[in-house]
Amino acid sequence: MEPALIAFWAKKILAVLILPPAGPLLLIGLGLMVPRLRKLAWLGWLYALVVSMPASVNWLTLPLESAPPISDAALRQTQAIVILGAGSRDYAPEYGHPTVSKLALERLRYGAKLSRETGLPILVTGGALDGRVPEAVMMREVIQAEYGLPVRWAESDSLDTRDNANLAARLLHADGIERIALVTHAAHMPRALAAFEAAGLAVTPAPTAWQSTPDPALQITDFIPTARSAYTGWFAAHEWLGRLAYRLTTPPPRPKP
Repeated sequence: MEPALIAFWAKKILAVLILPPAGPLLLIGLGLMVPRLRKLAWLGWLYALVVSMPASVNWLTLPLESAPPISDAALRQTQAIVILGAGSRDYAPEYGHPTVSKLALERLRYGAKLSRETGLPILVTGGALDGRVPEAVMMREVIQAEYGLPVRWAESDSLDTRDNANLAARLLHADGIERIALVTHAAHMPRALAAFEAAGLAVTPAPTAWQSTPDPALQITDFIPTARSAYTGWFAAHEWLGRLAYRLTTPPPRPKP
């Protein structure tokens, strides 16, 4: 197995063990099984509550979704629209083959809208493990067949956001593209923006699918965990963990001579 693939799986397994629901459950289980670690059970319970209660989940998500919607003027200054993949749905019998996930579809829908309004070319980016159809291939099919728009570039070798940025930048730079509108979920934008700027591109955020509510009018029901908030809580925790990992693994910038 290649070192890059080993690192990918190690990162994925570690994230599963830290993020909900496994993270809180592990803490609770250890606390119940080991008397000396009883406090971990309460910590796990608190962790589970924070990432599933609407009020606290909104508090976790709001700082991530700081980029405003892209303006027409800002969009006109870009040269291409880059749409990030967001997973696939392997079992899609109604289509007869694997297709994009609902998260990816949200991004594709908005990217197609921007391209139709401006005529800007589209790049889709997203790979897959060996033997599977790359996300970019499925994304291109959706854009072309369902939205009637061409896809100029399809980057299909990346496995994570940093790969998305580095490999997409190579394709774009080869065609003289330096300024892009980056389409991804609002909560994912800070991490994606940092990766694409580090790859040498001038990036204008084009976020979509906000999950937080600024200045919400809190009600008693906002303190009761819900399935929808639990999913958003996982998304937010995933992004905070990803930002921490980027900070720890990104080398400091080289000093200028």
